[in-house]
Amino acid sequence: MRLRISLLVVATSSLVLVSFLVPLALVLRTLAADRAVSAATAEAQSLAPLVTTLTTSSLRLTVDQVNAETSTPVTIVLPSGTELGQSVPVSPAVQLARNGRSFSAEAAGGEQVLVAVEGLADGPAVIRAFVPDAVLRHGVARAWLLLGGVGLLLLLLSVVVADQLARSLVRPLTALAQAADRLAGGELSARAAVAGPPEVRRAGAGLNRLAVRIGELLARERETVADLSHRLRTPLTALKIDAESLRDATEMERLLADVGAVERTVSEIIRAARRPDTGSMSVMCDAARVVAERAAFWRPLAEDQDRPMTVDVAPAPVPVLVAADDLATCADILLGNVFAHTPEGAGFAVRLSRRAAGGAWLVVADDGPGFRAADPPLRGQSRGGSTGLGLDIARRVAEASSGTLTIGRSASGGGAVTLGLGFPAGPPEESRRHQRARLRRRVLPLRAERLGARRAPVLAPEQGDGPGGALPQPGDVLGHMAELLVGAPDLGGGLRPFGLEALVGLIGHHDVAPRGPRSFGAHPR
Repeated sequence: MRLRISLLVVATSSLVLVSFLVPLALVLRTLAADRAVSAATAEAQSLAPLVTTLTTSSLRLTVDQVNAETSTPVTIVLPSGTELGQSVPVSPAVQLARNGRSFSAEAAGGEQVLVAVEGLADGPAVIRAFVPDAVLRHGVARAWLLLGGVGLLLLLLSVVVADQLARSLVRPLTALAQAADRLAGGELSARAAVAGPPEVRRAGAGLNRLAVRIGELLARERETVADLSHRLRTPLTALKIDAESLRDATEMERLLADVGAVERTVSEIIRAARRPDTGSMSVMCDAARVVAERAAFWRPLAEDQDRPMTVDVAPAPVPVLVAADDLATCADILLGNVFAHTPEGAGFAVRLSRRAAGGAWLVVADDGPGFRAADPPLRGQSRGGSTGLGLDIARRVAEASSGTLTIGRSASGGGAVTLGLGFPAGPPEESRRHQRARLRRRVLPLRAERLGARRAPVLAPEQGDGPGGALPQPGDVLGHMAELLVGAPDLGGGLRPFGLEALVGLIGHHDVAPRGPRSFGAHPR
């Protein structure tokens, strides 16, 4: 913008200077020529009285003396044809002047002034004064250089003024844009300086009011979440009282421990909700560990509903640019949707593999009816009777790590959700040679894994033991389920059918034999 304003002022000033200086230069040239012709005319007229009074020899000496002192040579043509001074050809202009007319006319190399002198016996004589082009243009070049210098000085002055004007306009706009970028980056304390023209000051004040309003809305939202979470303490207190009334001391202690885990989760949610947002930070986690833990968490419910469950997780650590809690929420969303939207007994598979460019692919495929459309539903819209926010939460987590979320069909014709997770950038001082070596070490096992994947279907007919073969403790189960229900109140409908009975059933799975089939509701997608 600053350059454009300067160019605009330069163009406008140039047009003004050209329209003013060019006519002035032409006028100066005309004035110089008129001045030279007037001087030659006056000189020729001063010799007219001498023509009628002096003899020819005296008149010749006078003409030679005048020609020696002036740059405009003079020639006197007597009636007899005798020429005194510089010889000139007998031109039509001279013949016209012999008829008694005085005038000026153009000649080769300049301009001539012809003065007719009457009173001689043989007829009129002619005095011719010749003005060369050098005399006609004397001083014009210097005047033009002076005008050009003045015009250039004015042009430079206009550029300086335009640059100062543009700077006074651009500087507050640049500060306003920087403040807007800081706000967009999550720095809610950024404010724009109210300076510059009235319009820019109005925009800066509006941006500051918007930043204050955004902070107020976020603070209100955090307080609302904290209040809603705090309201869970009442039913938790009632549940704790009911647990204390149990006669079996062992069962009472176990349920009290579970209730305490839920209370601690609610307290953490309240503290996190009321904690001010300090901006986005680069976080990462081991996707293999998180996915394995969440798969182990959901395995008891899969066994309870006779669902074949296959877990295929990369053995080595798989770093991704996602927080562990966010990745756990995404895994719970995808697995919870399987339990909520497929009939009991339908198997599913969880696969975590490495991406060629870094990061990981998390695929959850099932043997259910599949998705009705190839694209995930819009936020807040669901085709299965839920709130429709689960897949959108997973998509936003994936996109925050420069990843993607796609849905499709599994090998058995059911639904498959693929979550692409980004890779955390390495240190900037690492050399390219080390980067290429690390890439080769990462790509070669990936190719072998892909070759093995082509030979094996996505869903295995038998049920595997999962990574580690360990099941979570009852307190962890109830605590994490409460975290899902409170911290992420909408998981795309994945947890909507589950109530307290389902939680108790999950906990009881560790101590009693599996129950018979329970209908949790199969909702079409």
